[in-house]
This record gives sequence, structure tokens and C-alpha cells, in this order.
Amino acid sequence: MDRTGRRARHTAATPPDRHTAGPPASTARLLDPRGAQDPDAGWLARVMHVAFFLLLGASLARFLLRHAWEGRSPWIIALCGALAALYLLGPVLGTRATPRRIAWLCTVVAVWVVLVVLAPSFAWCAVPLFYTGLRTLPHKAAFGLVALLTAFVVFAQVQLSHGGWDPNLIVAPPAVAAIATGVFVHADRQAARQRALIDDLIRTRRELAAIERREGTLAERQRLSMEIHDTLAQGLSSQQMLLQAADRTWDADPATARRHVRTAESIAERNLAEARRFVHDLAPADLAEGGGLEQALRGLASRESAAFRVDGTPVPLPDRAQSALLRIAQGALANIREHAAATSAALTLTYLDDQVVLDVADDGSGFDPSAARDGGGVRGHGLPAMRVRAQQLGGTLTVESTPGEGTVLSAALPLAPPVEARP
Repeated sequence: MDRTGRRARHTAATPPDRHTAGPPASTARLLDPRGAQDPDAGWLARVMHVAFFLLLGASLARFLLRHAWEGRSPWIIALCGALAALYLLGPVLGTRATPRRIAWLCTVVAVWVVLVVLAPSFAWCAVPLFYTGLRTLPHKAAFGLVALLTAFVVFAQVQLSHGGWDPNLIVAPPAVAAIATGVFVHADRQAARQRALIDDLIRTRRELAAIERREGTLAERQRLSMEIHDTLAQGLSSQQMLLQAADRTWDADPATARRHVRTAESIAERNLAEARRFVHDLAPADLAEGGGLEQALRGLASRESAAFRVDGTPVPLPDRAQSALLRIAQGALANIREHAAATSAALTLTYLDDQVVLDVADDGSGFDPSAARDGGGVRGHGLPAMRVRAQQLGGTLTVESTPGEGTVLSAALPLAPPVEARP
């Protein structure tokens, strides 16, 4: 018998993502429609505030240096102070286009317009106001505000030229406004595309997590079905057969009938232990008793009137490998009892250099393995379940049988952990 075979690789299920309840904090900042939570936006806002007050102070100094004290001077100083105070109030109102924020912006622009009409030197304070309007208002309204501010800047530059013609006075302010607006709109649209991409990624991650949860649920259901098939279902089937035999022989051979009943009682006791183990941790009851795989297989073989032998030097096996080999042995012996009509059976546990092999042989009627492959044929759920158990641990399950000549089932598991396929 070829005990090496081809080793199936086991792909580990990725655990459900634990953060699917919502985007992380770093992502939440990017999801703000105007970047209010974005640290870069906050830094730019501080730069604009400093630039505004520098421009406001420079404009006031230029006016006072270029003009003697006159009737409009107190008004200009007062309007300059009012504009500074209003601008300081802006961060308190946030950046969203709320009614209070829009009213504040309109007041700031109105004060600035009056100030520019009285003293054109204050025209370039419009540059920070461009940014404030674009950041606060919807694009169409912001474009209208930028056009208004640009028109007053052109008016102020023409006033400062004292009637001299300079094309730059007409072209430069709109060009600067167009560049500033274009850069801001481009950045805003890039941010919108980034937000859409992040939303898609978050939605995809949630969908993948849901798929993984469903796959995990299906895998757990399959595992439980195999556990129940190999333990409770087989035990109940044995009890049914024993009780039926006791019923048939009760009158003719009471001693034999009582022996069948006692055996059924013993099987029921073990099934009860298995059921309690399911509730506790789903570990096989034989292994939970602490004797290890060899003792568990020896006890199983004794109950099923089968021979048991260990070859090679035993080495510690992972709990999953011990549980899988014990379940495979239980399923194989159950098949022998129910289908093979065998007079003898034998379990052999062999430790090789790189794998551990469990052989279950009988001298029964045999069968055609191709008819039972992939869950087909009369063998039903048993053989596919055993094969899945072996494959989940990177091992193989082979069956050699010929009708009328008995069966040898061999399960080989690698001693080293299987290499898990990466997603």
C-alpha cells in the first residue's frame, strides 16, 4: 500500500474582521465632506488665518503710511478691527455650510467690501476669503463669491493705479482667482474620489467578512455532522441492532438477550459521555480521559473486538490529529460492523519519519471503492467524512478493497504542520 500519496494543502479560513462595525478613526477623518477632521486641512486653515492677518495688518500699515489722518481714518481702523474680530470667530462656527456659518461669511465679505471701497489697500485680503468661501459653500455659490471678490480686487487695483493703464491690473486678479479655484476644486474632487474608493473598500471588506462568516458556519456544520455521524449516530445504530437481537432471542436464549442489553447499555453510556463532551468542547471522550491516542484506539478496538498494534516510535501528536485519527477509526469500524460481514478486523498505528499512518483492515465482503468515492455508493457519508478529516490536516485517505476480499483503509497525516495556502 502506498502510504505517502499526494498531500493536500490546507487553506486556513481568514478570521472575520473584527472592525467591520465602522471605519477606523483615520478613515473617518477622510470621510468628512469638507475635510474638517483632516489634519492637513486644519494646517492649511491655520496658514490662511495667519496670511489673512498679515495681509490685514500690512494693508492697514500701508494706508496709515500713505495717507494723512482724515475723516475716514477712524472708520477704516474700526472696520479693520471688526473684520479681524469677525475672522477670529470663524473657527468657532466650524466649516460646514450651516446658516450661522453662511451668515458669518456674508458679514465678513460685507465688511471687507466696505473696507475696500474706503481703502483699496485692503483688496488682497480677498485671497484667504477665496479659500474660506470655497471650503464653506457649495461649488456654484462659491464660484459666485469668488467672482464678486475678484471684481472688487480689480476695482481696488484700478483705484490704486491712479488712472494709469496696466493690463496686469485687469488680468492678474482673475488669473490668480482662477488658479486658486481650480487647484481647490481639483483637490476637492480628488478627495471625493478617494472617499468613494474608501467606501467601496469598507463595503467590500464587510462583504468578505460576511462571506467568511457564512463559510465558517458551513464548515462548522460539516464538522459537527461528521462528529455526530462518527459517534452518536454510530452508537445509536449499534444500540438498535443489539436491542433488536435481544428482542429476537429473549424467549429462546435469555442470557444472550441480557448480554445484548448490557452491551447496548454500555454503548448508551459512552454516547452520553460523547454528548456531554460535545457540549463542553467537542473533543472525543476517549481522548478526554487523558490516556492519549494509543489508549483511545486500544479501548475502541477492544469494544469492537478488533486487534490493535502500534509500530514505530510514538511521538506527541496535536490534539486535532489525535481527534481526527480516532474519528476515522470509529467510522471505519462502524462501516465494518454494519456493511462488511467481517469475522476479524485490525487497527495498526504506525509512526514513520514524517507521518503517522492509521490502517484499518478487515476480512469482510469488500466493495468497489470507485462506487463510494466522493460520497457516492452505499457507503454514504462515512468515507467522504473521513477523507475530509484527513485533508483538513494535510493528509490523505486511501481505500484498497475488492469485492469478496476484504478492505484496508489507510489514513496518513504529516507529523509537521501542513503549509497553509496564502490568500
